[in-house]
Amino acid sequence: MSSIYQGSRNSSPSWSPRENKLFEKALALYDKETPERWENIAKAVGGKSAEEVKRHYEILIEDVKHIESGRVPFPNYKSGGSQSNAN
Repeated sequence: MSSIYQGSRNSSPSWSPRENKLFEKALALYDKETPERWENIAKAVGGKSAEEVKRHYEILIEDVKHIESGRVPFPNYKSGGSQSNAN
């Protein structure tokens, strides 16, 4: 399962699924009140600067706002169960 912002306008270089997962976990660990939040998240992700991490977060927030406002349609996911060929 991919993240909301997986296909968004990520800063270069792009973020791998592993980096995104580490980013998500670090966001949960280091909240807005954490001193040096972006530096701590960058260390947790590895290979990213504090500025890259902050920009990635800003893109995430922007994407969520677009989804919530209805400007981005929800994907048409196939159901997880088996599909029958009933006519």
